[in-house]
This record gives sequence, structure tokens and C-alpha cells, in this order.
Amino acid sequence: MKILFLVYHGFSEHSGISKKIRYQVKGLHENGHEVHLCYYDFSPEGHRCRYVDGEVIKDYGTGAWAGMQQRVEYNSVFDYCMNNGIEFVYARCFQNANPWLIRFFKKLRKAGIRAVTEIPTYPYDDEFRNFEWKMRMGLKVDQLFRHRLYKYMDAMVTFSDAEEIFGQRTIRISNGVDLDSIPLHQLQPADDALHLIGVAEVHAWHGFDRVVAGIGEYKGDRKAVFHIVGGVHPNTMRSVFVPLLEKYHVQEQIFFHGQLFGDELTRVFNQCQFAIGSLGRHRSGITVIKTLKNREYATRGIPFIYSEQDSDFDHEPYVLKAPADETPVDIQRIIDFIESFTMKPEEIRKTVEHLTWKKQMQIVVDAMQTM
Repeated sequence: MKILFLVYHGFSEHSGISKKIRYQVKGLHENGHEVHLCYYDFSPEGHRCRYVDGEVIKDYGTGAWAGMQQRVEYNSVFDYCMNNGIEFVYARCFQNANPWLIRFFKKLRKAGIRAVTEIPTYPYDDEFRNFEWKMRMGLKVDQLFRHRLYKYMDAMVTFSDAEEIFGQRTIRISNGVDLDSIPLHQLQPADDALHLIGVAEVHAWHGFDRVVAGIGEYKGDRKAVFHIVGGVHPNTMRSVFVPLLEKYHVQEQIFFHGQLFGDELTRVFNQCQFAIGSLGRHRSGITVIKTLKNREYATRGIPFIYSEQDSDFDHEPYVLKAPADETPVDIQRIIDFIESFTMKPEEIRKTVEHLTWKKQMQIVVDAMQTM
């Protein structure tokens, strides 16, 4: 099948989202499909451009008008589909429903080209609660048009258990893993402390503040340390983490590493015995989700904790479940768990071999062929 994978933004070499998209494309290739990646980015000359596989299909130029054009111009993408025999468009939701996008997908349907949109997180409205006003206004536009937009899809792809999203049927898959890209965990602790690691571009729904509070409330003899890897917005640092650090006097037990990649990230992982998944999904109204982070932790082979419902891991022996509330994380419970834990990293990894992107993306294609 000839597939266009449509993304409404550009890529960063170190972005988890960018890596995920490239692994999804790789998974489709591994299943024998011809896949072309369409995205928006800036050229070396500073022009706003629409690309397919690194080739410019539309140069919008520079300035405010160019910025407007890239949001409303999809004729270039439609023409590419028609001229290159595209049979299926796999789009990734960017909370950007609008009349021009509706027109684009309506034309695809009329031309006999099938389409789905992946909703990375559902529901997502509450995630915008504390975002800047421009993003909240963008969400308002999305809310106005999304039901009309998704009427022209054949289905929505979701990592939740929802059978219908915005009036459209769903194809339910799990976030996948790329086994080739993630090294196995090799524990090399620097001392006798409990070392925890949480990797994320930190938002309220990650709930890392619950871990900081848990370390503050912990009264046991063993030292507990939390390594936060990823960006933390200055407002979040000032309003969430600094007050907790000062309240509990745990400044020397919480390390903010910023973004780490490759060997540097692996080095921190290998200091840690246990990983932190999402502990605040309830804050954005989410009960069921299959997060990428849980799968990446399992692929490394490190045990972890989270608070949402995830049927791929809820009953695995290397997982602890935290309550979906605002209570501090019970550090003593993690220590007790680790002290009796004997499962090897390669044994944990084996449990996610069925979650490769090759297998998850083929579920979508198979579903489309039977609809």
C-alpha cells in the first residue's frame, strides 16, 4: 500500500515525539508498505515549507502571510497524493481542526483515498488548562470544527479504550516500541540510596510533584533520590517544584538534569533502580491510556510505577500501581518492592516484544482493509 504519513509540524533530533513518528514510519516500511513522510518545517534559508521525504512540495516564503498560508494551504498535499498514487493518509492530530483541513480531507474522500487521524492523547481538552492563551484559543477553534473534520475520516486511531471519538469509530492500538533503539538496563548504583528516574517534558499530568512530596514525607533510613530528566517550564519550576523543595528541605535529593540523550541518558538510567511513569493523568480527566513512557521503561527492563489504567502492564510483576489522586508517593513501598525484586531486564523486555511498532501499525492497516 502507498501511504502518506501526514504531520503538521517539524522534527527535532532529540524529541520523543519525533522519534516515535519515525519509528511508526519504520514499522509501516517493515510491513512492506511504501511510506512517504509529509511535514512542515523551515528551510535553511528561513522559508516556511511543506516537505515530503525531505523534498519541498510548497514554499510559503517568509513573513506573516507565509505563516498564515502554512496553516490553511493543503492543495499541495492533495496534489502530491493524486500525482503519486497515494492510497491511504495516516495523519497525526495536532489539535488543528479548521475549515481548510476539512476541505482537504473531504477532497481525499471524494478521490477514493482513505484516511485516519491518530489522537495521541484522548481526551485532551483539560491538558490546555494552564497553557498560554494562544494555545487555548487554538483549542477553541479545534473544538468548533473537529466533529466536522473527523466525519471525513475512515476511523480514529487511539491509545485509549474509547470506541468512538468525536463521532467517529476508532482503531485501538498500543503505543509501540523500537527494540533496536533502546539499550537494556544495566544497574550500576553509585551508592546505597534508592535512585528513581522520571523522563518527560514535565507537565502537570506527569505528577512528578507527588514523588518529591513522597520523598519529603518518607521517614525511613535509606536515602531516596529522584532524577528528573527532561525540560521543566520555568513557571512549573517556580510554582510547583520550588515550594516543595523548600517545604521538605529535599534540595539535595532532587536532580533536574534537563534534556539528556544517548549515552548520557543511559548513564543516569543505570544509576537508578526504579522509574516513574505518569502519576497525574487524572488531573487532565484521563483514566485509560497506553503511554509511550511505560513501554520505553519496559523495553529498557527497569521496573516502574504509574497511576492510570494500562491493560498492557496493569498486572505485570515489575509494575507498581499508584492511586490516581493527590497523595504523595509511598517511598517505603517502592523500597520494599525493590528489595524483593528479582526479575532481570531481559525478562522484562521480553514481555513487550508484541508491542513493536511493526505489529501495532499493521493493526491499523489490517483494520482499514476490513472496513
